[in-house]
Amino acid sequence: MLISNLKQFAEFIRSYATGGVILIACVVVSLVIANTGLHTPFNNILDKHIGPYTSLGWINDGLMAIFFLLVGLEIKDEVLNGELSDRQSATLPIFAAIGGMLVPAVIYALINLNTPTINGWGIPMATDIAFVVAIISIIKSRVPQSLQVFIKALAIVDDLGAILVIAIFYSSGLHTTYLLLALGMFILQLLFNRLNVRYLAAYLIPGVLMWYFIHHSGIHATVAGVLTAMAIPHNVKLGYSPLKKLIHLLENPVNFIIIPLFALANSNINIGESLSGGSIINPLSAGILFGLLLGKPIGITLFSWLAVKLKLSKLADGVKWLQVWGIGQLAGIGFTMSIFMALLSFADTGLQSQAKFVILVTSLLAAVIGYVFLTRVRAKL
Repeated sequence: MLISNLKQFAEFIRSYATGGVILIACVVVSLVIANTGLHTPFNNILDKHIGPYTSLGWINDGLMAIFFLLVGLEIKDEVLNGELSDRQSATLPIFAAIGGMLVPAVIYALINLNTPTINGWGIPMATDIAFVVAIISIIKSRVPQSLQVFIKALAIVDDLGAILVIAIFYSSGLHTTYLLLALGMFILQLLFNRLNVRYLAAYLIPGVLMWYFIHHSGIHATVAGVLTAMAIPHNVKLGYSPLKKLIHLLENPVNFIIIPLFALANSNINIGESLSGGSIINPLSAGILFGLLLGKPIGITLFSWLAVKLKLSKLADGVKWLQVWGIGQLAGIGFTMSIFMALLSFADTGLQSQAKFVILVTSLLAAVIGYVFLTRVRAKL
């Protein structure tokens, strides 16, 4: 059982690490496009309508729902059989993730209090699991495996927190009819689960309909991915797990296509425009910068320390508090999810552009600081 779990964890690391490299390449390509003559034709492609939505809309609302479906499946798998399946294993990354979300949000809110950008408080709450795991994979020989497991579980709980924030705080006015129709699809999925229906189509077809209804209900459509994941069965007769099968089917498309495509579409930041007129020296930028670079490590370390001191959890063998701080620094790589939050926070494209630029710079700084910190700490231990 232990060997099987370690093998699954190794596959997880390899998948996200390779996806992280592709993700970085897409960011670079997108930045080149945004700062050359390719900018206009590229934006025309993103603005082109395919059916009822633009290309960008399909990416941000459609493909990202598949991303959240995978996240939801991984969360359910971890809760049932993985790193979050028992109290001692689960509590520390849960407390760490809560601190890593609350403290950055509070820092951002205090800096942006009584400003038009206060709605962006959710931006520094997020952690980009693909980038973080990519960095961890580079220095894995210098980082205890227990620490690698810790950051994986923390990132998964962080994603769950982001999903809840999106569902509760970043949704427009509710339309009851569509909401009830979406609820009906979810109940149908739960019924199939109760009846031990093992065919994925029985969950995915209602899931697509639920996505459509939620998209029109006022709640962000990506929530449909998480609800579908919660309904898909895991432990069924004959040892067959539809949940495991779907995770296996989605990992590569999400890590190698969907997330890189999201980065390509949303990282086209014109640096000249972002820097012009002192636009990056403002509460929005300061909130994101201090929220991710300081709020993340402070929140993760503080809440982890409190959990251990109150005997609600324990620090894994071989892990030092300085390494927890280093993981907190890496968690400041908010890139994909932070950009997604920024798009939901602001309707103004100028604010979106500013936020994306600061997220990009801050995530790069967090990666460098976290990498240097963890490698230097390991050398001194």
